[in-house]
Amino acid sequence: MGYVPSFVPWIAVAVLTGSVDIRWAAAAGLVLAVGLVVVRRRAGLGRDALVIEGSAVLFFAVYTAAAVAAPGSALVTGYGQPLSSLWLAATAWGSLAVGRPFTLGIARARVPEHLWRSPLFLRVNRHITAVWATAFTLSGAGGALPRHYRPEAGTARTVLTVASFVLPILFTVRYPEIARARRAGAGEKAAD
Repeated sequence: MGYVPSFVPWIAVAVLTGSVDIRWAAAAGLVLAVGLVVVRRRAGLGRDALVIEGSAVLFFAVYTAAAVAAPGSALVTGYGQPLSSLWLAATAWGSLAVGRPFTLGIARARVPEHLWRSPLFLRVNRHITAVWATAFTLSGAGGALPRHYRPEAGTARTVLTVASFVLPILFTVRYPEIARARRAGAGEKAAD
């Protein structure tokens, strides 16, 4: 599960928010994001496998600065989760826009090098990244709207946030095998 550790800073901040001062929650996210980049770089992972971690460093640096400057601000205390989801969405959509889906580097760490340029491998990673981008977008928008119109709807926001991670994880785990099976089935039909 190469994707889950990438989200540890985001998950930690989500858990800490409301339990500790927002400045400490944001700082914890920043420390975890920087630590994750350092540990994973030392483990030999390339920058292309650390897109989410690098994005987390940038987000939490700005978020921590905002939390320190205006800890009571509604933007910091009320909209942190939607903003973080929209930031992740921008990261994922941006990686697709530049033709380097953020999942490529992670997948390359688990797949033999001779497959890295295969059309199937590239297509699978574009689809997986698009699913993550869509989930982050829906989580961000879905978190901001209820926060604005129905601030008491905390359970709905929590369910949406959890679903925005669980569903893409399930898709990421299952989709490569489904795509390979479809390709194999299409190859057999073409041979008939």
